[in-house]
Amino acid sequence: MRKAVAFTGPSNSGKTTIITKIASLLVPRYEVAIVKNDPKDKAKFDIEGKDSYKFFQTGAEVVVTSPTRTTYFSHRHKDLDAIIKMIEDFDYLLVEGLKTLPLPRIGVFRGRVDESYFAYVDAVAIDESVDKSSIPHNITILDLNNPEMILEWIEQNAKEV
Repeated sequence: MRKAVAFTGPSNSGKTTIITKIASLLVPRYEVAIVKNDPKDKAKFDIEGKDSYKFFQTGAEVVVTSPTRTTYFSHRHKDLDAIIKMIEDFDYLLVEGLKTLPLPRIGVFRGRVDESYFAYVDAVAIDESVDKSSIPHNITILDLNNPEMILEWIEQNAKEV
């Protein structure tokens, strides 16, 4: 059984941090895959001057493999179904971003909640800096500082893919 869940929220809200914590809890027992959306195309894939950097600059699809990892860099858009087929071997898929994908979704917020995300989220992970009264009653509230609580929600709500 392969399950997927997504995380969304504004920049610097803590999405990467909580995904890392959730993955660390899952990895001892499960195969985990993470897909990160880079909507502004700002990610740095490798260090300038290294072979993989030079190869990717050509416009080619690049796979870097080593005894401990395989990294796939692509110039072509792939939808989630294509990525799932490519990854294939996972129990849990954690997706950062891509807020319109039809996946159960956790909004991550610190300081204030951006209400424009409410249409896309099933739960919110917030810390004590967020006013809970601004969150609609149909959205589950999770403690951003309690990854075990968030993982429990994921285990109950992730979508089979």
